[in-house]
Amino acid sequence: MAVKRQSILVLCTANSARSQMAEGLLRHDFADLFDVVESAGAKATFVRPEAVLAMRQIGVDISGQRSKSIDEFAASTFDCVVTVCDNARESCPVYPGHSARRIHHAFADPAALQGTEEERVAEFARVRDQIRAWLAATFRSST
Repeated sequence: MAVKRQSILVLCTANSARSQMAEGLLRHDFADLFDVVESAGAKATFVRPEAVLAMRQIGVDISGQRSKSIDEFAASTFDCVVTVCDNARESCPVYPGHSARRIHHAFADPAALQGTEEERVAEFARVRDQIRAWLAATFRSST
């Protein structure tokens, strides 16, 4: 019997880094679990180039992703909504669409680091690895 794949929405403040990396990782690492993977932000901006570079380091291409507002998904229904920063959890305490499951884990904002491009990309990679490990522990252990 085939397992029903689910839909997931990842929320963060600007939808520029953490939620974008989580979206890419979910599409890449969890395609067997999720048939719809989206990310959005309370204040959509742009996808950070450091996030694109950090993801490229592990063979995941997010260069075609774009920053989206949560308003784009107001009429959508997701099986799971994940917030990856405290601000998104507070800004979007009730997601407009129905969700059977809400999960939260705050990750440090890699965009907050000032430094050389190399140092910034290294910080994005560090947060990427934390997100990847958390996603694996959260979704592989619950299947």
